Amino acid sequence: MSNVRHSFISVIAVLQSQGHIRTLESWLTGLYAELSAQFSDFEFILVNNHCAIADIDEVIRPLPEDLRKNIFMLNLSTPVSRDNALLAGLDRANGDYTAIFDFDFAAQPQVLTQLWERSQQGFDIVYLRARERHLPFAQRLLYRIFYYILKRYSQLRIDPWAHHTRLISRRALNSLLRLRENSRYLKANYALVGYQTDALPTEVPLHTEPETTFGEQFRTALVAVTSFTTFLRSMLLWIFLFSVVVAGIAVFNAVKVKLTNIDIFGDRVESLSGWAFLVVLMSVFFAITCLNLYIMSIYLSNIYSEIKNRPLYIIESVKRY
Repeated sequence: MSNVRHSFISVIAVLQSQGHIRTLESWLTGLYAELSAQFSDFEFILVNNHCAIADIDEVIRPLPEDLRKNIFMLNLSTPVSRDNALLAGLDRANGDYTAIFDFDFAAQPQVLTQLWERSQQGFDIVYLRARERHLPFAQRLLYRIFYYILKRYSQLRIDPWAHHTRLISRRALNSLLRLRENSRYLKANYALVGYQTDALPTEVPLHTEPETTFGEQFRTALVAVTSFTTFLRSMLLWIFLFSVVVAGIAVFNAVKVKLTNIDIFGDRVESLSGWAFLVVLMSVFFAITCLNLYIMSIYLSNIYSEIKNRPLYIIESVKRY
């Protein structure tokens, strides 16, 4: 008992697939053995993101009572994004430290103690950093472009190899919970609140959940880019500059044809001709106008989402075992 660390640890996990439910028993028993041996107090906060409650009960009820009494399950009334489901757990966490612990690390419960030990060296947020990402080529390309934009067009320093699994101090969590944005991207929020942050390497690769589609990933990336970077604003500037250049060339060509009957490509043309060029020019500017309207619609959509001030999640019930 002399080696017990006198800290209260809240451990959060989101249940949103049958795979998570199948892993839940080993996840709980492994972490319980580690936490009961290493820490004086702890709790498990399970966020049920629309899985069958009966299936979860079937896993939890046979567990020892000493383990079950530390479990809180938050049942969300409707499915939400993973980040908003995590936020439900973060809101409920009472610990001196709060750990988001993915099911990928169910066989490595000692990682939680390692994160805590690293935090005692002056770090408020400690996360696991992967060495590789196991994804199809299209998704890897999306992630590469996405993180390039975040790095180039924002002041946030987001590690592209960061797992969701991390340990957060109480003061960092309090600051994080004050960022009540409807369009949430938690990794950006971690960077936004600041505080001393460090990473521990892991051999477990990054991957997406089987239920997550490429379209969902793209929409999440689009929300993050519009919410946390100046990329689209910079893009609008370049579109404007390109439009000016195209307009300048068109005017110069029209004047040149009028005076010399020779266009900028050296071809002889009639000065009254040019309708084809005019149609092409109008088409280009129409496309640019449509692109501008699309980009502005993204910003308007984000503003609309914020001013609606809808709840990020709704807890249907809280259950103790």
